[in-house]
Amino acid sequence: MLRLQPYVQSIAEWTDERLSLRRLMAYARAKQVPHHRHTFWYYWGGTSLFLFLVQAVTGVLLLVYYRPGPEAYDSVRHITNEVQFGWLMRSIHAWSATLLLAAVLVHMFSVFFMKAYRRPREFGWWTGLLLLGVGMVFGFSGYLLPMDELALCATRVGLSLPEIVPGVSKLLTVVVRGGTDVGVATVQRFFVLHAVILPAVFLPLVAAHLFLVQKHGNALPPSEEAKPEAERRTVPFVPHFMMRDMAAWVVVFTVLSMLAALHPWKLGPQADPLAAAPPGIHPEWYFMSQFAALKLIGMVLPGTLGEVVGLGLFGLGMLVWGLVPLLDPEGAPLSRGRWMTRFGVAAVGGLTLLTLLGYWLA
Repeated sequence: MLRLQPYVQSIAEWTDERLSLRRLMAYARAKQVPHHRHTFWYYWGGTSLFLFLVQAVTGVLLLVYYRPGPEAYDSVRHITNEVQFGWLMRSIHAWSATLLLAAVLVHMFSVFFMKAYRRPREFGWWTGLLLLGVGMVFGFSGYLLPMDELALCATRVGLSLPEIVPGVSKLLTVVVRGGTDVGVATVQRFFVLHAVILPAVFLPLVAAHLFLVQKHGNALPPSEEAKPEAERRTVPFVPHFMMRDMAAWVVVFTVLSMLAALHPWKLGPQADPLAAAPPGIHPEWYFMSQFAALKLIGMVLPGTLGEVVGLGLFGLGMLVWGLVPLLDPEGAPLSRGRWMTRFGVAAVGGLTLLTLLGYWLA
């Protein structure tokens, strides 16, 4: 064993000279993370990253057997019923997508209430919103790929809404759907979007977001910023915070495994383009607030006008949410910060209420 030590040291020095691993380790050991009563919310960013890694691994495994096009449904049925542990991989992939979007939403609102969008973290806020948007498109595009009855009908409803925007109908028909209705061509396009285009967009955004987090560090909530610097506590990133972060990963993976094993993701009947939509068709929970808002507005303004007003209100809300760092910058009056906090509480309450109403109206 002692004879191997010089060789191991030589390899370590050779590697360090080229990759500067010691410098990276020194940076990791020197990095400090604020420790206070709100530290719990820091773990949601790492949890989101962990669930994305689960998505990537299970997605690659499913790609081995999935066949887009006319055989899409049969290939998913083969994965679910015949491939060893295929049902489990499919369930983990589906459940982790749901948990990922939930974790990203919790992370976004925790960033908002900690005022972590203020200078110099504006681009961290914007890249995070882009990641949420891409994640929702991931969920929408992946929903169609099994090509069962529910997937076909839900995708039809989802793609029908943008058609009311002038100039978008032709683009949807030619580029997205590949025809006048959702079909085999749509599955092939959604597969390319889900497995090629979105990962190519998502990965650089994740890298940029992580770089900004490392560059600017974890933000302090206003209550902690008000304290004298001598009273602020920190913990080393390595190993204290990292070990707690990994403990959160273990908890999340346990919950994910239980959901996948005890409530496996179902595969419905094969889609029939000529059949009528079954009752109770509704989108996944992360689109349910939009669904409910359009339903409620449609009761007052029926037809296309109600859909245009609903989409316009959601577009305006998204614009205001994106401009939050400019509306409440560093050094803004205290009253503005309080109004922004109330706006955030209203956003959480409104989205929650609309989501619950959506399930009731469906």
